[in-house]
Amino acid sequence: MTRRSNPSVAHSDGTPAAPRWITVWLPLGCLLLLALFPLIAPLFDLGFYVSFVRRVLIYALAASSLNFILGYGGMVALGHAAFFGAGAYVVAMLSAQGQSQALVVWPVAMLVAGALALLIGAISLRTRGVYFIMITLAFAQMVFYLFISLRQYGGEDGINLSAPSTLPNLNLSNDTQFYYLVLGIVAASLWLMHCMVNSRFGRALQGIRENETRMQALGYPVLQIKLVAFVFAGALAGLAGALLANHNLFVSPSLMHWTASANLIIMVIVGGIGLRFGGVVGAAVMLLLEEFLRLYTEYWHLPMGVLLLVIVLFAPRGVAGVFLRRST
Repeated sequence: MTRRSNPSVAHSDGTPAAPRWITVWLPLGCLLLLALFPLIAPLFDLGFYVSFVRRVLIYALAASSLNFILGYGGMVALGHAAFFGAGAYVVAMLSAQGQSQALVVWPVAMLVAGALALLIGAISLRTRGVYFIMITLAFAQMVFYLFISLRQYGGEDGINLSAPSTLPNLNLSNDTQFYYLVLGIVAASLWLMHCMVNSRFGRALQGIRENETRMQALGYPVLQIKLVAFVFAGALAGLAGALLANHNLFVSPSLMHWTASANLIIMVIVGGIGLRFGGVVGAAVMLLLEEFLRLYTEYWHLPMGVLLLVIVLFAPRGVAGVFLRRST
């Protein structure tokens, strides 16, 4: 009995698979270091950075959700921040109404973001190329201006949360407890995305990225597969937004602006498009560079731009791609 070949390979450039220490042991080692960080940080007077690393993890989840559709589905969505901001606003709105149970609020944030992704995706995915980019941008800007018009929720100024969401036996006001919760959610989400990428659905999605016409001729429901991926990524972005709302205790429409979507795309490019931890690496590099450069100059955007240009020119597969190339 012959085994049916996959519609696509893991890397479109034909590079061999990375060794096990890169794909398994290095991520587990990083996870262990992240788990130990809140315990070690106070010993070196770095307690502040517990909150900073938590923010990096939240953006890593948002960037990874975009990488799922951009890297594996070839969908360059310049409006992904709309789902990110929608999840955050659901938390703020329900909190203003007196509902703060995380087991209620966070799933609702994912459902709302997923429903918004379903609405946008059902229309946008009928287009391709630059038209898809522009229509996702247009929808995101519509959502952005919609929330600016909501004066009862702060309008352009945003809205403060009086307290974080509540969970049984957990105090999310405690930096360490909230840190471990975010770490667990991000790790579980990354594992779920990994399972989906390596499932039959994920292989079909990658096949559509490589040759949509051929996959359609083979009988694959191309639009439905892309829409499911789009909704799944939108729901995860909504979860990241819900976590960020609890992290900042503040939500504003700027989370949905097109520049926020562009920042997520840059994170994916810097980390490595279509690589398992591309979104995580990109978010870490971007936010660490921003934090470091702010210490030396208020004009940190210029050196940041130069560094990003160097990465794009000399590491076309991103920072994560450099390690993969050197290990093979």
